[in-house]
Amino acid sequence: MKTTLLRTAFLLLTVFAVRFSLQAQSNSSDAHLSGKLTDRSGYGVGNVKITAQLEAGAKVQIWPAASAPDGAYLLIIPPGHYHIHFQHPSFVARDFDLDLAADETHALDVHLEIERVSENVVVTANTQPEELDRTPAPVDLIGAQEIQQRQAVSLPDLLSTQTGIALARTGPIGGLADIFIDGGDSSFTKVLIDGTPVNLPGGDMNFSNLTLDNVDKVEIVHGAESALYGTDAMSGVIQVVSHQGSTKIPEINIFGEGGGFSSARGGAQVSGLLDKFDYSVAGSYFHTDGQGVNDSFFNRSFAGNFGYSFSESDQLRLTIRSNASFAGTPGQTLFGPGFTDPTAYDDLRQLSGNLSWTFKTGSHWVHRISGMEARFLDTSGFPDFSFFETAQFNRAGFLEQSTYSFRRGAVTAGYQYEVENADPNDLSALHARRNNQAGFLDARWLPISRLTLTAGARAEDNTNFGTRVVPRVGAVYALRYSQGLWGDTRARVAYGEGIEEPTIFESFSADPCNPGDPSLRPQRSRTVNAGVDQYFSGDRFRISATFFSNQFRDLINQEQGPANAMCFGGFEMLYFNTDLARARGLNWSGEAHLNHWLVLKGNYSYDDSRVLKTIPNAPSVEQPGNHLLRRPVNSGNLWLNANYRRLNFNIAGYFTGVRTDSDFDGLGITRNPGYARFDFATSYNFGRGISFYGRVTNLLDKQYQDAVGFPALGRDYRLGLNYRFSGRN
Repeated sequence: MKTTLLRTAFLLLTVFAVRFSLQAQSNSSDAHLSGKLTDRSGYGVGNVKITAQLEAGAKVQIWPAASAPDGAYLLIIPPGHYHIHFQHPSFVARDFDLDLAADETHALDVHLEIERVSENVVVTANTQPEELDRTPAPVDLIGAQEIQQRQAVSLPDLLSTQTGIALARTGPIGGLADIFIDGGDSSFTKVLIDGTPVNLPGGDMNFSNLTLDNVDKVEIVHGAESALYGTDAMSGVIQVVSHQGSTKIPEINIFGEGGGFSSARGGAQVSGLLDKFDYSVAGSYFHTDGQGVNDSFFNRSFAGNFGYSFSESDQLRLTIRSNASFAGTPGQTLFGPGFTDPTAYDDLRQLSGNLSWTFKTGSHWVHRISGMEARFLDTSGFPDFSFFETAQFNRAGFLEQSTYSFRRGAVTAGYQYEVENADPNDLSALHARRNNQAGFLDARWLPISRLTLTAGARAEDNTNFGTRVVPRVGAVYALRYSQGLWGDTRARVAYGEGIEEPTIFESFSADPCNPGDPSLRPQRSRTVNAGVDQYFSGDRFRISATFFSNQFRDLINQEQGPANAMCFGGFEMLYFNTDLARARGLNWSGEAHLNHWLVLKGNYSYDDSRVLKTIPNAPSVEQPGNHLLRRPVNSGNLWLNANYRRLNFNIAGYFTGVRTDSDFDGLGITRNPGYARFDFATSYNFGRGISFYGRVTNLLDKQYQDAVGFPALGRDYRLGLNYRFSGRN
């Protein structure tokens, strides 16, 4: 019996050896292509999709492969002429043509450059674009596909449902729109459009007419980032990134829609590539009568992005964005006719531009020189009282930074100069001007492949408050790498300090009853963020949790000053750095790709903000112990999107808890009730570039108010047609 088993085993081994030998002989002429894929720091890039396409007459054959976690790859392929393609969502694709001979062993190492518009790449949180998983600060990215699927029109509509963000809008459409990040004030968020700061001097920002024309991505960075961006970056930074043309045959998009409240909107976008010149331009027009008396709104928008590449390492780029709107501002209509004005209006115009030159000198140095300017013109009118006010602001600046990249990191040094000008009406025709400058250093180091460390500091020299130094540090550590059910695990921590200069009114006002004080100190913040990102089932599912603790110091308020019979109340009101506040909480977010056509996203924020110190005669709602105005303790969002064949539909639910608020008119209202709102959007592609789309906001016609006294828009529907010609190379 044993002899029979031994003979059978020997026979099977002999057959296997013969088959192996024959197979080896038949493949002995194969070529071997191998190498390593690295990023700018020299570390390997894993999960890069590699395809080798063999063209042999009319027959085309393709061999696929993927790089290992350390960036190494190997292709064993027959001899011939190949087109090799390297593709990764965070990096610019690379292509090579190779002739491989029989038995040839060819080494091809490839350096991959970061793709700025990728949804996996952060432009704002670092001096150079960086992969999201190597960024210590919490970052939310909203890409072009989600913007299109949600059919979002304006920036506040898109931001209002994001993690840790609260929206307060004084009117249905066109009213003043304020954004609060992680408990910070509405002026504590730096807003950039393609690198150009667009806040008013002192941080104030009206989002009401900022549309999403020609936008590829919106980035939201949580935490103080004054070490990179200077004044205003107290609790976060928001950056709008414009679309860039990339196809030799132009991409064209034309749309028109109409709907409730006599609304109409239309626009177009054209983008493409002409040899070394890329372009993308878009424009739109929107008009609505609104839902009440003096509630109309119209908006005209134009955006352009133009670039010229002298070489792969030498590019020039110009971006322009213009928004002009006219809105009726009836006031707090929920309180009755005595609180409204049927003729008041707000005429708002915003223009920004950025011209930048990016070039390399050698294999390690990258330089960027930028000139930028933002202009604001705001005219408010109250014809019933024969009162009109026009305020003009502009901020223009220059930025130069140089980055040296080495094997395990990079160091950036930069200098920035900015001039602020203002001609507000209430300054008695006085022209106000501030000249500010700053120098900064920022570094990124990867001591090991799992750990990324960042550190930086900025010395800001301001006309008003002199010189202040603000630092930031952070770390990201990959606790686990896995593509299994229990996937990658990353821990991150970030600390930053922020500063904000006083507003033009607080510094230079010539009003004898509200005089400005040029000696005011900057408002300051300290922010800490610590979180964990956990992935499951090959990155199909993600859960992120972040704890934040923000402290805001030297906040500016007005206290009673000397007696003055000319003033209302008999006293002057003087500005002082008196207030202290904090915000602590948790931000949760998750994403689930349930299958290839169904995606679920959600977030929840707990924001326990408190007034810690203020002036003795402050309103009761602003006394110590109260939550900060218009910042809900609890808020969240759930978004389900289905993209099945030619049909796309999604539904979004948003809820917010009770918020501390005030009517500011002596009615004693100090609370704004919570609410839940649902939006629905759908589209159907008929083919040949033509699609139908529709959306309904406030689907259940919920009556609520983002700010006390100002009713939000009721149920609103839009129906439209879209023609899109996808450009080709």
